[in-house]
Amino acid sequence: MIRVLVADDQALLRGSFRLLVDSEPGLEVVGEAATGLEAVTLAAVVRPDVVLMDVRMPEMDGIEATRRLGGGVRVLIVTMFDLDAYVYAALRAGASGFLLKDTPPADLLSAIRVVAAGEALLAPSVTRRLIEEFARTPAAPAFQGLDGLTEREREVLTLIARGLSNHEIAGYLHLSLATIKTHIGRLLTKLDARDRAQLVIAAYESGLVGAAR
Repeated sequence: MIRVLVADDQALLRGSFRLLVDSEPGLEVVGEAATGLEAVTLAAVVRPDVVLMDVRMPEMDGIEATRRLGGGVRVLIVTMFDLDAYVYAALRAGASGFLLKDTPPADLLSAIRVVAAGEALLAPSVTRRLIEEFARTPAAPAFQGLDGLTEREREVLTLIARGLSNHEIAGYLHLSLATIKTHIGRLLTKLDARDRAQLVIAAYESGLVGAAR
């Protein structure tokens, strides 16, 4: 059973998310929070697998709440604001996914399962916004260790940062899907990254990949 915490300052939306999640086999809502601070406090008590996190909430926004939750809880940002700064800030704070509130219900449920399984929900469109935001507001490098990567691993990391899927990377490099997955596993280990989203951040903050022209 995947345990979900819903954090949103609108009671109607929290209720809607609860009904949707609880109606899906294998998923259950274990708590609701109306502020970012409540989300952090409640997560320590109910220990969810995934937090559906709004961005704009009183007391503490969803970005700061995500940062305070650390790596022990998977966070899926669900917001109505499709803004570059939110995408970049959320992923950099440790979120594993980013969805808009007009996402179809089936896609939201699928996203919860993807994030709970330890994967990152990072669509190419989100990656493009991340690239644009990083170009505007570069930060100090947060990832080290690229010297330990092989040339092939650098190629794979570059393509991940460009938003390509595993299948697309395999086709581009003329390698099997299994080989690509092996390379990604090694990248996660060598860069001490939790998921694909952090690999994208690593690629840009290390300078391996520059902003799109």
